[in-house]
Amino acid sequence: MLVVSGATGHVGRELVAQLAAAGRPVRAVTRRPETLEVPAGVEVVRGDADEPAGLDAVFAGAERAFLMSSQAVGSAPRPTHVPALVAAAVRAGVSHLVLLSVYSGGEGDDAVAEWAGEVERAVVDSGVPSTLLRPGRFMSNALQWAPQIRRGDEVTIPFARRPAASVDPADVAAVAAVALTAATPGAVYQLSGPEALRPVDELAVLGELLGRPLRAVEPPLEDVRAGMIRGGFPEVVVDAILARTTDTEDGTEVLDTVERVVGRPPATFREWARRHREHFSSTTTPTTA
Repeated sequence: MLVVSGATGHVGRELVAQLAAAGRPVRAVTRRPETLEVPAGVEVVRGDADEPAGLDAVFAGAERAFLMSSQAVGSAPRPTHVPALVAAAVRAGVSHLVLLSVYSGGEGDDAVAEWAGEVERAVVDSGVPSTLLRPGRFMSNALQWAPQIRRGDEVTIPFARRPAASVDPADVAAVAAVALTAATPGAVYQLSGPEALRPVDELAVLGELLGRPLRAVEPPLEDVRAGMIRGGFPEVVVDAILARTTDTEDGTEVLDTVERVVGRPPATFREWARRHREHFSSTTTPTTA
């Protein structure tokens, strides 16, 4: 049995579908099982890392597990979700863990690095063979623009001219599927898409597909910072994120990892956008992405 935590997320949902299509026994874990649509034969169970006592059943009988967490950096004094998942997986005798981490992992000396490093260490130091996935920016981040695009042609986008080699979540899932079904203990996969584009470039692609001229409006940095703080991020985390975005080239490099691991080139943003075009053109918000 293969366990996929965070099965309602973009990567988790794709991973469940890919494993099921390959005929693998899959247990999809989510805090909201009533909202999750899965292929026939997939077992859906409720699991909440904020309720560690209920996690033993999640991993019972599992051979390998994919771990991810939506716990925001700085939302607690230290990460709690992934350590709770790891502890339950260890108790269940899981033989291989695959972690969805962040692009730079624990590299650096800021609040983001400290948080990510502790999450990765919870897995690596667990005594269970593990694989780390470190993707850059997801192409699915563009879905945040969908409500604005459905309302009009002007889209507010922070850092609209900062390039990134964004990766399709389906390609991250494909690498995760290989890691779960093949022996890759100790591997660390840093992942990117096949091209470095700016958000304004991605918006232009969406405009072409929709047959509409779309215009990006880039808010001042101080407004972005204030908005993030209003959204609940601690100032030290906000400043770390902004410094990484404005002062480094993290995530801009085009890497060959997806093709090496999966055996095919990763999807382009245009290919991703074609598959998700209805999210930008519909008058109602689709239920999945």
